[in-house]
Amino acid sequence: MSNKLFVGNLSFNTTENDLQEAFAAHGTVTEANLMMDRMSGRSRGFAFVTMSSPDEAQKAIDALHGAQLDGRALTVNIARPKEDRPRGGGGGGGDRGPRRDFRGGGGGGGDRGGERGGGRDRY
Repeated sequence: MSNKLFVGNLSFNTTENDLQEAFAAHGTVTEANLMMDRMSGRSRGFAFVTMSSPDEAQKAIDALHGAQLDGRALTVNIARPKEDRPRGGGGGGGDRGPRRDFRGGGGGGGDRGGERGGGRDRY
């Protein structure tokens, strides 16, 4: 069993120090990492806390899962490894394949080899 814990359903007011204090009552906390939004600088509502041993991690889960912190019932469980996810922005598109180059091509105006208007273009 791992000693790294996922802590979810955090109040946006909860700090890393608050997490450190809450988990220290159940063992030695080696790291408390509150995830922050890059754009707003505000908490994303979850964190990772690393305890010094798997036994202490289990004690913290048993004691704090469902417990109240800053008015919120915590979710505490073993952190799973980060899954490989396709990168990219946008909503729900998944892998969209290779990018296409849309530079140039075509062109406008002028006549095409003497043809004007409604005729069929032949290349």
